Amino acid sequence: MIVDEDLCLVYLNSACEHLLEISFEHVYGNSITAFCFESEDAGHTARQTLTNESLYTKRRARWHLHNDKRITLDYTVTPVAETRQIIFEIQPLDRLLRISREEAAMAAQSTTRNLVRGLAHEVKNPLGGIRGAAQLLSQELEQVTTQSDLSEYTRIIIAEADRLRNLVDRMLGPRQSANFRTMNIHAALERVITLIKAETRGEIRLTRDYDPSIPDIQGDLDLLIQAILNIVHNAVQALQADKNIARPGIEIATRIQRKFTIGRNRYPLVCSIGITDNGPGIPEGLIDDIFYPMISGRANGMGLGLSISQQLINQHKGLIECTSEPGETRFSLFIPLEPRL
Repeated sequence: MIVDEDLCLVYLNSACEHLLEISFEHVYGNSITAFCFESEDAGHTARQTLTNESLYTKRRARWHLHNDKRITLDYTVTPVAETRQIIFEIQPLDRLLRISREEAAMAAQSTTRNLVRGLAHEVKNPLGGIRGAAQLLSQELEQVTTQSDLSEYTRIIIAEADRLRNLVDRMLGPRQSANFRTMNIHAALERVITLIKAETRGEIRLTRDYDPSIPDIQGDLDLLIQAILNIVHNAVQALQADKNIARPGIEIATRIQRKFTIGRNRYPLVCSIGITDNGPGIPEGLIDDIFYPMISGRANGMGLGLSISQQLINQHKGLIECTSEPGETRFSLFIPLEPRL
């Protein structure tokens, strides 16, 4: 991008047009602050390069575009004293940062899952012994005593051992491997909507915004239903807990994403599922950890639903992301439609 000494646009190449989502013909001669703004100081610093005749590079700058979109980038500013112009060489970073963030999250979640599995198996082994010993003790007590209190103690041991075993089973997540078949993603979404409607009895407004052109995917219908249902259930619970929301609602939308990157893999076509509610939002200090086991924003929450959902979508080579602020929480599920590029 080339501007004059007043920061009015002189030249824009096609890559920059695409990045800034503008047409050079429409913005030629206008101040660049009309379609991409960083700060007043940034503009002043750029103009000073003509006086100082020295270039500089800024790392991880945040530009606010004309359409309210924000992008992260590195840029180098080079003055051209002969023509009184300034050259901006821009390197977009959002995709690279997203890849790095996703890789770190996926690696951390994989490590956590392995830790939980190992811990769960170590817990289940002594639990089986405790339960078996309690059963034998219960049988012996029935033969030698009529004191009901002692038998009640063994029943408590057995019941608590069963409760812990069930908790460990939930921590381990689904045991079955994915059974991939050709399926329509909207079939899974409609099943979830039917279940939620029956559960909420019209208390929460459910809206659809489907793209009917999305082709069939290779997926496990039951596992996808479980993954989506866990997320929608969380949204329902958040809406029901906040009595100040006038019209609690959840929107489920589907879209096609082209040339989309998940981790380090780039796919030609990806199915995007957006689940958005107008609830109170997720606390800022919790948003980065919600996909880890045993992390929950509710007092009675187990913190396993989102972890299991991420695991199930990972089995489909996909990923779940979340953004949240008061009044809008959005979970985005990305599932590849075609093999990676």
